[in-house]
Amino acid sequence: MTFNYLTDVNIETFIKSALAEDLGEGDHSSLASVPKEKISKAKLIIKSEGIIAGIKLAEKIFHFVDPNLKLDMLINDGANVKFGDIGLTVQGNAQSILKAERLVLNCMQRMSGIATYTHKLCEILKDTKAKLLDTRKTTPNFRICEKWAVIIGGGTNYRFGLFDRIMLKDNHVDYAGGIKEALSATHQYLKQTEKQLEITIETRTITEVKEVIEIGGVNQIMLDNMPLDMMREAVKTINNKYLVEASGGITENNLKEIALTGVDFISVGALTHSAKSLDISLKAY
Repeated sequence: MTFNYLTDVNIETFIKSALAEDLGEGDHSSLASVPKEKISKAKLIIKSEGIIAGIKLAEKIFHFVDPNLKLDMLINDGANVKFGDIGLTVQGNAQSILKAERLVLNCMQRMSGIATYTHKLCEILKDTKAKLLDTRKTTPNFRICEKWAVIIGGGTNYRFGLFDRIMLKDNHVDYAGGIKEALSATHQYLKQTEKQLEITIETRTITEVKEVIEIGGVNQIMLDNMPLDMMREAVKTINNKYLVEASGGITENNLKEIALTGVDFISVGALTHSAKSLDISLKAY
C-alpha cells in the first residue's frame, strides 16, 4: 500500500541523524571515565509484557557504531515477551556499547510499545475482514521506526508520506470547492504529471459518498467520523465498487462494531501517537 521505506539507505540515514543528535562532539561521560580499550558485555533486559520490536534495528545501530561489537540476538521481532526476558547480549568495546545504548533503548522502547498496542487492536479485529491501518500522525524524524513497529505488531502501513498516495481530506475538498472539483482537479493533475498514484477521498455524509461514486476514478473512500448507522448505509451504497476505510474517533471500545459495518480498513492514529512505551534496559554483566 506504500513504497518500500525499509531500505538499508533509509535506515542508515536515520541512525546517522539520531546518533549525531545524541553524540554531538563526543560522549564525554564515557571518554572521561571508561578506559579506551576496555572490553565489556551487556544484556538487553525486558521489564514489562508485550510485543518486542526493534531487535533488528538494535543490531544495525550497534554495528553502525562499532562493526566489531559481537551480538547474540536471543529474541526475534514480533515475539511475545515478559518481565525478565533477555532480548540480546552485546560484547566489545565498552565505550562503543555506551555510545549506542540510549539510541537502542529509545528506539526499542517506543517501537515495542507501538507493536504491542497494534497487536492488541489486531486481536480485536481478527474475526472480521477489516485491516488496521496506521497514519501520518507520527513523531517527526522517527516515522520509519514507528511504521516499522506497526508492521511488526500485525498492522498495515498506509501511505508513508504526502508523496506516495493522494489522500483528499476534508480541507482539500473544502479548499477545492467540493467533491467534484477536488476529484476533477486531481484527475487532471495525474494526467498532466503522468504519475501513477492511488486516490483516497474523505467523505463526511452519504451525499458526499454518492458524489464520489458518481464521479468515480478513486481507489478508496474514507468514511470520516460517521455514526455506525451512517457507516453501514455508506458501505451498502458503495456496494464493493471501491475499498472502504473508516477513520476518526476510533477506540478500543468501538473498533469491533466499526469493523462489523463491513469496511475494509480502519485507520487509527493512536497506534503511533498514543502507544505506551515498553520498559527495557541495557545492563552490564
